[in-house]
Amino acid sequence: MRHHHRLALRGVDVLTAQEDGSREVEDAVLLEQATSLGRILFTRDDDLIREGPFRQQHGGNFTGIVYAHQMEVSIGQCVTDLELIAKASDSDEWINRIEYLPLK
Repeated sequence: MRHHHRLALRGVDVLTAQEDGSREVEDAVLLEQATSLGRILFTRDDDLIREGPFRQQHGGNFTGIVYAHQMEVSIGQCVTDLELIAKASDSDEWINRIEYLPLK
């Protein structure tokens, strides 16, 4: 079962890039789309995580990014941490914020 299905079963509102039709867009556009929808962007893509710091340094805003390295953080840990983030924080706490999983 994919991690977004596991999150949905736990009551977390999830929208994947595939469902949104954004799977093949550039990283900057994907982050802009997530921001326009008021959603935190979860990624395991090393290239996409570079977009957040670039925006922080150049005054660009984004809703928030959560990153987990593909080889160092299991899907199960991602699901647990993402559920905690979704249920214990508000979207306004995530403006221009980047978080790395696993949560400490």
